[in-house]
This record gives sequence, C-alpha cells and structure tokens, in this order.
Amino acid sequence: MDIPAAVDLCYDTAGIPGAKITMGKSDWKTELKDHFANMRVLERCQAETLLHFDQFCEFIVEPALENLAEEIASFGVKLRFQRTKGRDIRASLTFPGSKDEQFQYRILLPKNAVELRLGLATKGRKNLRSEFKVKESEFMPGLSPAEVLKLSKEDIILDIVGHYRDFRYEALTSPD
Repeated sequence: MDIPAAVDLCYDTAGIPGAKITMGKSDWKTELKDHFANMRVLERCQAETLLHFDQFCEFIVEPALENLAEEIASFGVKLRFQRTKGRDIRASLTFPGSKDEQFQYRILLPKNAVELRLGLATKGRKNLRSEFKVKESEFMPGLSPAEVLKLSKEDIILDIVGHYRDFRYEALTSPD
C-alpha cells in the first residue's frame, strides 16, 4: 500500500515538544546541523540567564537586603543574607532579640534555566522548638522574565516584608 507523499509523519525528536521531522522533505544532514545549532542557542540562553540572575542578585536584591537589614534591626530582628552564585540568594531573619533563625526567604534559579522564571522558597517556625514549615512557589507570580531585571529594591523589600508578615500572622493565629 502506497502512502501519499503529502502525508506528514511527525515525531517527538530528542524530547523537544513540537519538534517535527517531515518525511521526505528534509535530509538527515540538515536535521543534524539544525540540532547542533539549536543546542548552541540553548547553551547561550542558559549562560545569559546565569549572568542575568547574578546581576539581579548583585544590583537589586543584595542592596535591598542591606537596606532591610538596617531598618529591621531597630525591631530586634537580625537579617543575614547569602548568595550561592548562579543558584540562589537567601535572607534569614532571627527571632526578635535572638540569634536563632525564625524565617527564611530564598529566591531560586531553577537548574538549566533558559530564562529568569524564578522560584521562591520560604520557611519559618513559630518558636524555637517547632519544626520549620516550608512553602515553595513562583517568585512574584505574573511577572515576566524580562520584568525581573526591572524590579526595584523597594519591590524586593515589599515582597520579603509581605511574606514575613503573612508568616508571622499565620504563626500567631494558628491553633498549633
């Protein structure tokens, strides 16, 4: 039985959704060349994303955390922050008047990311004897990757304060 030449047979190539090979319309050498060109583009996007994340941390998040650390100290809370290059930046807040960590706010760059779609992990505990409760979500939902680099220090501070406030209210009002 002959199959008409106009029928396109599509395959999922190399696990890339939407990648199609049309039988009889391109040769394998072109497909191979295109594959390696696409891999170079992906590698370049990953390198640019790492660079953008490091710039975001250095020029926006770290100065915001420095400003917040100065202000929150007047309430007896110490804020320390640490950056793991190309991976995450975290801010740790202590219990008021203590050196023990109560709350952590962490912005994460997913492994092998090709754009600045960041994650957020928060964890906190009600008192020194309680377990940390961890929450993971998208960093500033609804924000496009291009808008991340346009955030201000104030935007970062407001987000941290909002998550910290919500955690504290939840911890103080929960029956546990």
